[in-house]
Amino acid sequence: MACPICAKRNPRRFCPARGDTICAVCCGTEREVTIDCPIDCPYLVASRQYDLERREVDWSKVPFADAKIPAAFVAEHEKLLLALSYTICRAAQDDRRVVDSDVLAALGALVEAYRTLSSGIYYEKPPDYRVQREIYDAVKLAVEEFKKADAQTRGMSGLRDGEIRDALTFLTQLGATRANGRPKGRAFLDFLRTQFKSEEFSKPASKIVLLP
Repeated sequence: MACPICAKRNPRRFCPARGDTICAVCCGTEREVTIDCPIDCPYLVASRQYDLERREVDWSKVPFADAKIPAAFVAEHEKLLLALSYTICRAAQDDRRVVDSDVLAALGALVEAYRTLSSGIYYEKPPDYRVQREIYDAVKLAVEEFKKADAQTRGMSGLRDGEIRDALTFLTQLGATRANGRPKGRAFLDFLRTQFKSEEFSKPASKIVLLP
C-alpha cells in the first residue's frame, strides 16, 4: 500500500485527523496545512516542541514592534491577561474553524482601536471575516466586563485604556512568536489552553477569571 496522500511512499504514521496511515513526509508537509490536526496528535506535539526549541524570533517583524511590554507589566496584569486568554479559548472551542491567524487578526484590530482610544481618539475597524469579528467582539466584551469589575474594586483608580492596549499588545506579540504560520495552525491557541484546567472549558462561561 502507498500513502493515501502522495500515492508514492510507504505509510508509517497513523493520522488521527484522517483516520488512516500516511507517510512521514506528508505528515510533515500537510500537518496543519491541509490536515486539521487534533491537539493530542503525538506527531503534532513533537513538531511544535521541535519548532519552538529552534525558533529565532525577529522582533523587528513582530506586530507593534515599537511597543516593548515589560515583564513587570505582565506580572501586575496577570488576571486581565488570563481573562482575555480564557475568552479567546472559549471562542475557539465553540468554533473549530478558529485558527491562530484569526485570533491574531482580531487582537491586532483591538490593539489598533485601543491605541487610538488611549490617545484620546475613538476609532475602531473590526475584521470583516465573521470568525475574526466574533473573536473581536468576545474579547472586547471581556475587556468591558473586566473594567466594570475592576472599577467596583478600585474605584476611580481602575483599569486605564493604556493598560488594556498594552495587555492586548502583549497577547498579540506572544501569539506571533508562538504561531507557526500554517493555515490550520493552532499552536498559539493550544498554548493558551495550557494555562487553564481542562474542566474549566466544560462548564458554562464563567466570570471567575474576570474578577480582579
